[in-house]
Amino acid sequence: MANQFSRHYTREEATALLPQVREWLQQLDVLRASLRKHDQRIESLLDAGTDRGGPTVNDWVRTMADIQHVLDEFRRREIFIKDPDRGLIDFPAIIGGREVFLCWQSGEGDVEYWHDLESGYGGREPL
Repeated sequence: MANQFSRHYTREEATALLPQVREWLQQLDVLRASLRKHDQRIESLLDAGTDRGGPTVNDWVRTMADIQHVLDEFRRREIFIKDPDRGLIDFPAIIGGREVFLCWQSGEGDVEYWHDLESGYGGREPL
């Protein structure tokens, strides 16, 4: 059976990327909070019947572009954000000859868990 992913990480490679992954997740948190503020401002402008263009919409568009840029960093490396609120990340890997995910979430030190492609977080097992 062919592998689903073109990139596979060793535990060491995934762990080495964690400082960068943490930084990207922090950027996403800040950008998502900013986007929520822009959404609220745009909603209030709509409710007031005010012009919907201008700096508020431009800020919203720039924030969306910044979010897309951070998400592209993950996509280019085939690293999957499973839950941005929890900082839940999956790295494709090969264990015992089969394709699985190395699983990490914010607050954990190193990459210490894995799960098969179907089970998700509930099927996490220690490495």
